[in-house]
Amino acid sequence: MARRAGRRGGEGDHVDLILKQWRQQRPDVDASPMGVVGRVKRLAQVFERATRDNFARHGLEPWEFDVLASLRRSGPPHRLSAGHLGRAMMITSGTVTHRLDRLESAKLVRRTDDPQDRRGVLIELTAEGLRRVDSVLEHHLRTEVELIAGLTRPQQAQLADLLRQLLMARGDGPREAVAPPATRPPRA
Repeated sequence: MARRAGRRGGEGDHVDLILKQWRQQRPDVDASPMGVVGRVKRLAQVFERATRDNFARHGLEPWEFDVLASLRRSGPPHRLSAGHLGRAMMITSGTVTHRLDRLESAKLVRRTDDPQDRRGVLIELTAEGLRRVDSVLEHHLRTEVELIAGLTRPQQAQLADLLRQLLMARGDGPREAVAPPATRPPRA
């Protein structure tokens, strides 16, 4: 019940307190957008901390899980180009190289030459990388279930739909970079 208390005039959450203070100090402005943005920002911090702690229990950094998960989601043979990984994670090629060096030294990924591009490198999950990402994924999903357990399934679906609409309105549609590149003929 405490969740809804803020809407009925009770205690509420920290954002309710901020909104109350703005209404008192600046009744001439509509601070209601802070009710959404402030809560999303606070939840992002809570979610980030919980997922970071979960990955740490498995000896991974969040970015390491992101690389392994990108390769896992690509489907067998769980292989993508280094450039594709960089675009998918929106990081520079130098950052990709550094991250891959660390994952390769941990024997979670391996680099191979791209047979279709003499200058290209393909990154693929090792058997250990596949086992690790699958194991961590199950724990990660349990963590996420716990993070949203304060909402019913229909509320979770409704919130997901609303957040999708908001992201799409801000131009965050599907990116080509998250799908594996199409097979291309070898360069001559």
